[in-house]
Amino acid sequence: MNPHHKIHFVGAGPGDPELITVRGKRLLEEADLVLYADTLIDPELLRCAKPWASLVGSSGLTLEEIVSLMAEGWKGGKKVVRLVSGDPALYSAVNEQAERLSQLGIPWEIVPGVSSLSAAAASLGVELTCPEVSQAVVAARAGGRTPLPSGFRLRDVIHPRATHALFLSADLAEDLVREFLQRGFDPSCPAACVYRASWNEERKMLTELSRLPQLLKEESVTRQALILVGDVLSEERRKGRRSVLYSDD
Repeated sequence: MNPHHKIHFVGAGPGDPELITVRGKRLLEEADLVLYADTLIDPELLRCAKPWASLVGSSGLTLEEIVSLMAEGWKGGKKVVRLVSGDPALYSAVNEQAERLSQLGIPWEIVPGVSSLSAAAASLGVELTCPEVSQAVVAARAGGRTPLPSGFRLRDVIHPRATHALFLSADLAEDLVREFLQRGFDPSCPAACVYRASWNEERKMLTELSRLPQLLKEESVTRQALILVGDVLSEERRKGRRSVLYSDD
C-alpha cells in the first residue's frame, strides 16, 4: 500500500462553498469516495467532486457504519475524503472516527477549515480580540445530548473580560444565560446569535444577554447557530481602540 495513501478529514467551512480551503477543495476534487455531513454542508460544494465519485451523506449513519465505509474505500485503493462542516478542530466528532481508523492501521490526516466562529465574527464585523476590550476567546457549549466532562460547569470557564463563543447551544439559551448571570455578568451585556453563518439564509441578531432566550424563541432558532457573549460585541466599546502593531513610535 502507498504510504502516502491516507484518509483525509477535510473542513468544509461554515456553509458558503467558497470558504473551503484551496487544499480542501483539491482533495475533494480528487476523491473517489466522499462521506459528508449532508445536513450541514451546502450541496453546491459537492459539485467539485468528480462525476463518478461516490457521495454518501452521513446524517443517517452510525459511527461504525461511517468508519466501515471509509475503511473499505481505503482498502480498495480509493481516495477517501470525510467532509465535515466548519473546522475539524471544533466539535466535529473527528476524534472518535480517527481513533478507530488508527486501530485498523489506516493512516489519516486532518485538513483545517474555516470555523462558524470566524464566519459569525465576520458577519457581525467584529474582531473578537479587540485591544483593551478582550484578548481572549472562550469556545464552549452547554450540556446537551453529549455530556460535558465530569465536574465541568460552564461558569468555571466564563471570564468577564473574554469573548465567549457558544456552539451547539441555541436550544439551551436559558441555561446559558443563567450560567453567565451566576458568574456575575450584567444582564445588559452585549450578546449575539448568528444563524447559519455564511449561508444564503444567514440571520444575525444583536441583543442583551438577558433578552437572548426570548429573541431566539421569537426567531425560532434552536440549532445551527453560534452564540457570542462579551463586551467586544458593542461598537461603542470597540470605538477608538488600537494596538501597538501600527503605532508611529
